[in-house]
Amino acid sequence: MIRSVAGWLCAGLGCLFGLAFYERYWRWRDCFNELGRCYDPTSQQVLLEQAGIAWGSLTVICFAVAVVLLVRTRRR
Repeated sequence: MIRSVAGWLCAGLGCLFGLAFYERYWRWRDCFNELGRCYDPTSQQVLLEQAGIAWGSLTVICFAVAVVLLVRTRRR
């Protein structure tokens, strides 16, 4: 039971991190300059290309942990 809850919690976190990946990197992937920065004039934010690596890796890690936990729960 605890593994199942932890697995679904990790899957939910993976979804949230995936949303952050999309909002902070994927939408702006064509805007980054040679320094890895993108300026959004409407929100006046400077977005960094390194955000894609950070949010993307957190997404993959959470989904991998969720899959492992949920597969182990089904086998028992």
